[in-house]
Amino acid sequence: MKQTERANFGSRLGIILATAGSAVGLGNVWRFPTMAGENGGAAFILVYVLCVIMLGIPCMLNEFIIGRRAQANTARAYERLANGTPWRFIGYFGVFTGFLIAGYYCVVSGWCLHYVVASISGQLDGSPAAVEQHFNDFSSNPWQPIVYLLVFFLITHFVIVRGVEKGIEKASKLMMPLLFILLIIIAIASCLLPNASEGISFLFSPDFSKVDSNVLLGALGQAFYSLSLGMGCLCTYASYFSRDTHLTKSAVQIVSIDTLIAILAGLMIFPAVFSVGGKTDAGASLVFITLPNVFSQAFSAVPLVGTIIALLFYLLLSVAALTSLISLHEVSTAFFHEELKISRRRGATIVTVLCSIIGVFCSLSFYNSDISLFGMSLFNLFDFTTGQIFLPLGGFLTCLFLGWYVPKSIVHEEFTNGGTLRGRFFGIYLFCVRFICPLCILLIFFHQLGII
Repeated sequence: MKQTERANFGSRLGIILATAGSAVGLGNVWRFPTMAGENGGAAFILVYVLCVIMLGIPCMLNEFIIGRRAQANTARAYERLANGTPWRFIGYFGVFTGFLIAGYYCVVSGWCLHYVVASISGQLDGSPAAVEQHFNDFSSNPWQPIVYLLVFFLITHFVIVRGVEKGIEKASKLMMPLLFILLIIIAIASCLLPNASEGISFLFSPDFSKVDSNVLLGALGQAFYSLSLGMGCLCTYASYFSRDTHLTKSAVQIVSIDTLIAILAGLMIFPAVFSVGGKTDAGASLVFITLPNVFSQAFSAVPLVGTIIALLFYLLLSVAALTSLISLHEVSTAFFHEELKISRRRGATIVTVLCSIIGVFCSLSFYNSDISLFGMSLFNLFDFTTGQIFLPLGGFLTCLFLGWYVPKSIVHEEFTNGGTLRGRFFGIYLFCVRFICPLCILLIFFHQLGII
């Protein structure tokens, strides 16, 4: 397939919104706010921003440079720069990682979609015990979660088959502004509640006494995972960038959007939680058990408002999940489309079918504990393997590949758009890629495995 036949994003705005949508996901909503609140508030946010600068932006630029240079899917992009050496397998590894993540990510995405329906139908208006029972009954149901994950995947499939500009870019231009609008509406409503100031203080009051090595490593890990590094998404999207795209400026804008959304999520969650004296749990319990009760209690004087806020919140979660799943789907779709030389629609169909099968088994592992490997449910196994092993490993190898193997002249040419940009920060970037980023990723890797 000739490079000239490849699709491209139609506008700079499309590039920013689509790539930011890839980075923004459920982790921004249920992981970052809790980590910030429990690890020093504003102090954690400052540490996180430093980690994004040291690790996030350089690693994002790595994938941008490889993808745009090669103008190919992630596997072929690495292969073209590897010149037949074993470095080429990093690209295949990235595609495989993105494929597996898409397979289990759709399960939680389906939960978000179900909660949109549950909010509309009033299923979340009961007592705290009833709301918790609703989640337990739904997540362990053998068929309901499967229906929702399949619907979610079909929506993703519809966007993907329409192509890069008419599908991914058009959807991103609609969904990302919607995401911001929903965040702002809910955050304002949350901050206007009684005692909301306690939640704001919890999030933003700096407590440097809590900042230790574990907090630093946690911030490094959050920066890595929040920006969708190491799973092929950024490399694939960069292959659709035009040659005059300012890669550094784009990376800074994308990580700024991602961080802003994470902070807004904190403003959306904690004022409401503190208003009713709730717990700042992390993960699924916060999103699917604590918050429905919070919205119900916080707006008990006007129940309809609580229902609307809950609906908007789960619509927000669904949009965030959809933008991420679209990028994950595109990684594998581009691979099958180009490597098998089949139509984009057929490539997307292969991905949808195979990932849906993975999603079905991951969902059933909540219902049947026998669906497990190595003592872990299938869902938890996929989550652990990809998140704590594959992503850090892929990011680490990419740093070594671009920092030490790919000729410096090629990296500089892409960094400066063929010499048309000054590239003032190229030396700093290359130093980070060669030394700082690999060290940070190794620390994350060992920390996640409990070694340090």
